[in-house]
Amino acid sequence: MPNANEGALARAALRSSAWAERWFPDAWVFAALGVILVAGAALAFGATPTVTVNAFGDGFWSLIPFTMQMAFVVIGGYVVATAPVVARFIELLARVPRSGRGAVCYVGLVSMLASLLSWGFSLVFGGLLVRALARRGELRMDYRAAGAAAYLGLGAVWAMGLSSSAAQLQANPKSMPPGLLNITGVLPFSQTIFLWQSIVLTAVLIAVSLLICWFTAPSEASARTAEDFGVGEATATPPLPPRTRPGEWLEYSPLLSLLIGLLGLGWLGYEFASKPAVTAIANLNTYNFLFLTVGLLLHWRPRSFLNAVARAVPSTAGVLIQFPLYGGIAALLTHAPGLGGDTLAHRLSGLFVHIASTESFTLVMGAYSAILGFFVPSGGGKWLVEAPYVMQAANDLHVHLGWAVQVYNAAEALPNLINPFWMLPLLGVLGLKARDVVGFTFIQLVVHVPLVLGLLWLLGMTLTYVPPVMP
Repeated sequence: MPNANEGALARAALRSSAWAERWFPDAWVFAALGVILVAGAALAFGATPTVTVNAFGDGFWSLIPFTMQMAFVVIGGYVVATAPVVARFIELLARVPRSGRGAVCYVGLVSMLASLLSWGFSLVFGGLLVRALARRGELRMDYRAAGAAAYLGLGAVWAMGLSSSAAQLQANPKSMPPGLLNITGVLPFSQTIFLWQSIVLTAVLIAVSLLICWFTAPSEASARTAEDFGVGEATATPPLPPRTRPGEWLEYSPLLSLLIGLLGLGWLGYEFASKPAVTAIANLNTYNFLFLTVGLLLHWRPRSFLNAVARAVPSTAGVLIQFPLYGGIAALLTHAPGLGGDTLAHRLSGLFVHIASTESFTLVMGAYSAILGFFVPSGGGKWLVEAPYVMQAANDLHVHLGWAVQVYNAAEALPNLINPFWMLPLLGVLGLKARDVVGFTFIQLVVHVPLVLGLLWLLGMTLTYVPPVMP
C-alpha cells in the first residue's frame, strides 16, 4: 500500500501500478484482443466470415517492410547507445542527479529531448541511463518510475520532432501515394513540426510531463529499486573478450569498420548534399542507415559492433511477433467491407466528417486519432490509412493542413502511454514488464489527454488555411 506520507499523485501512481501489476496482460495479449475486437466489429457491420478471415490473413504480413524498419530503428539506437564512448557519456550523465525523485525527472527530460531526434535512440538511451542510475547504490530511485520516465519520449513528444513519420512523409512527395499527394500537396517541415505553435505545444508537454514525474515519483521509503525486480548490475557494454584464434583478427581490427564506415558516410554525404536535409532525413531507410553507420564507427571493432547487435535483437522480439497482428487489424479496418460495401475505416471517416466542423476539427480529429492509435499503433502506416479522409475533411473545412498533421502527431502519442507495444524495446533493456511501469504512465495519460486536446484547439485558432502546394 502507498505510504501515507506520499503526495496525492504519488499515491495514485502507486495504486495504479499495483493494479497493473496484478491485472495488466502481456503486450501480445493486448494485440490479440485488438484483433478479436476489430474482427467482431467487422462481422457486426455485415462483413462475411470469409471476407473477415481473408482480410486478416492478407494483412498479417502487410507490414513486414515496416516491421523490419522498426526493428532496425531499435537495433540502430541500441548499437549507438551502447558504443563504449556513448556508454561512458551515459555514466557521466548518471552522476548528475542528487535524489531519487530528481533522477526520475532527469531521465524524463533526457528521454523526451532524445526522442525529438530518434525515438529508437531515445528508448535505448533512456533505458541505459536508468540502468546506470540504478547502479548508484547511494541513490534510492524507484526503478518503475524511472522506467516510466524513460518512456516519456514515446508517450509525449516523439512525433513532434524529426521522428515524426507523418511529417516526414508529407514533406517528401516521392514517399506519398498519388491519391494523398493530390489532396495535401507537399507540406514542408516549416508547415508542420517547425511551426511556432508546434514548438510551443512541445515545450508545454515537456514541462508538464516533468512536473508529473516529480509528483508521482515515490519517496525513498516507498521506492522499489532495480534489486527488488531482480535486475543485476551488469553494464550494457561488457568488455570485449580477447581474441583466441588467428581467424578473428579482422573482427578485432578497425580496418573493416573504417572502410565500410567511409562508404556509408560517403553515401550519406551525397544524400544530404543532393537534397534538402529535411527531405533526406525524412527517409526512414536513410535514418536507419545513419545510425548503423555511426554505430559501426563508434564501436570501432566489428566484434564489438556485432556483440551490440546480438544484445539488441532480443529487444525487437515484441516488434517482430506483434506487428503482424497490427497488420491484420489494419486490413480488417480497411479491407473487410460490410453492408453497403463500406469498411470500418469508411464508417469511422463518415462519422468523423459528419460531426466535425471548422471549429471542432482539431478536437474531433485528435480524439479519433488517439482512439484508433490504441488499436493500430504505427510510426507512419496508420497515417496512410487516416490521411486521405481526414486531410480531405481539412481541405473541405478550410483547416490548416500542416496543423492537421500535427494534431495527428500529438494525439497518436497519447495511447502509447498505456499501450505496451512501443514499450517493448525499453522493457527489454530494463528487464521489466509493461505492468511495472504503466501505473505511472497512466497518470501521465490522465493529464495529457485534456491538455493536448485543449492546446491543439487553442493553438489551431491562430492558423489560417493555406491551399495545397503541388510539387
